[in-house]
Amino acid sequence: MTTVMESKLIIPALGPVYGRLDTLAETVLRVVAGGVLVVHGAQKIIDPMGSAGLVEMIGFYPGPFWSVLLSVSEFASGILLVLGLLTRPAAVVATVILLVTVWFHWITVDQGFAGAEKSILWAAMTIYFAIRGGNAHSLDARLPREI
Repeated sequence: MTTVMESKLIIPALGPVYGRLDTLAETVLRVVAGGVLVVHGAQKIIDPMGSAGLVEMIGFYPGPFWSVLLSVSEFASGILLVLGLLTRPAAVVATVILLVTVWFHWITVDQGFAGAEKSILWAAMTIYFAIRGGNAHSLDARLPREI
């Protein structure tokens, strides 16, 4: 943390601590966000056609195609986020999925904010990584270039 930022802290001595934990906190957020997508997506990977009726109810036809795409996308984007590999594209895919779930809960099943709030939080996280990308603790950092 810079001395300008440290001077704004109520306890300036915490500035170096915050500075050292900055990248670690971002890494934890990326790994947790990706890990939750993996766990949630694993349920769909086991039965990739299981969401066919649901995706058709939302308006995505043909259901079997979109169900398989949803299953693979959610699971794979979670793995990529955990690894920090192709972080931006993985986060964009996850964000699209999450924004559809916001629509589904808020509009389609009329649950409003209460039904959509988890998806909104997860979408905010994935949007962050779509913009930010991986950090020093990612496989992207080992690539010569990133998207």
